[in-house]
Amino acid sequence: MTKSDNTSREKEIYKVTLCGGAVNLLLLVFKFVAGVTAHSSAMIADAVHSLSDFVTDIVVIAFVRISGKPQDEDHEYGHGKYETFATALIGAALLIVGIGIFADSASGIVGFMRGERLEAPGMLAFVAALVSVLSKEAVYRYTVIKGRRLNSKAVIANAWHHRSDALSSVGTMAGIGGAIFLGDTWRVLDPLAALVVSLFIIRVAWQLVKPSIDELLEKSLPKDMEDTITAVILSFKGVRSPHHLRTRYIGNTIAIEVHIRLDGSMTLNEAHDITKGIEAALKEKFGERTHIGIHMEPWK
Repeated sequence: MTKSDNTSREKEIYKVTLCGGAVNLLLLVFKFVAGVTAHSSAMIADAVHSLSDFVTDIVVIAFVRISGKPQDEDHEYGHGKYETFATALIGAALLIVGIGIFADSASGIVGFMRGERLEAPGMLAFVAALVSVLSKEAVYRYTVIKGRRLNSKAVIANAWHHRSDALSSVGTMAGIGGAIFLGDTWRVLDPLAALVVSLFIIRVAWQLVKPSIDELLEKSLPKDMEDTITAVILSFKGVRSPHHLRTRYIGNTIAIEVHIRLDGSMTLNEAHDITKGIEAALKEKFGERTHIGIHMEPWK
């Protein structure tokens, strides 16, 4: 990827993230006002979720600029893991929000079972939930398409954060609607819906955090990818016994280090041409920014 391509990628990431951030800012203000004035704990929890979305938008903007920097003396493998770190932060923030919503909802349900009276939410909270569902689903679809096109894990992670907010609002809307239209006996649907949605939020958060942690801890590429790497290497005539294969992710790129055996009688130029061919084939398969290190040994 050229410097121009990298700059263009950064601009696109900023554009999609700022778009989501603007929606999040408007929604969190609207939700807080609706939650407080309409006396809906579920809507206030939903507003906190939108606040976490807004914060993670800022995280993405900050870390993507860093991850796009080229290699330097202090970061010879580039800065790709800054984006991985940003993804981990987004997942962690989402996990914290999910646990918080779960605890708050469980507390409301326990109180209702003990005979405590829950206040009926107002219609404004229901309208706010409906607006949130429609707007956040639209932002999710826009963001995930852009994230896949830009091959950005952080943007895709942020898209799922938008989707989780939309799902949260679906549950919130159902709970608020039930509490409004079904009478006093069903007011518990407000905290109950929030509790169910919190479990989905926690699940999505874990799906973001785990692979990010694996990458930061230098977990190898999946076996099928390593098998593909070995097959590409063995497709070159004269290459035998690829071994000591080491692989890992570096943000959106990967690193491959491997030992191969060649005929010890061939010239250095011939051996060099083979390794350059292997490098070109691997980069064609996995991307131009793939880091490749090949160590040559004579046949035994």
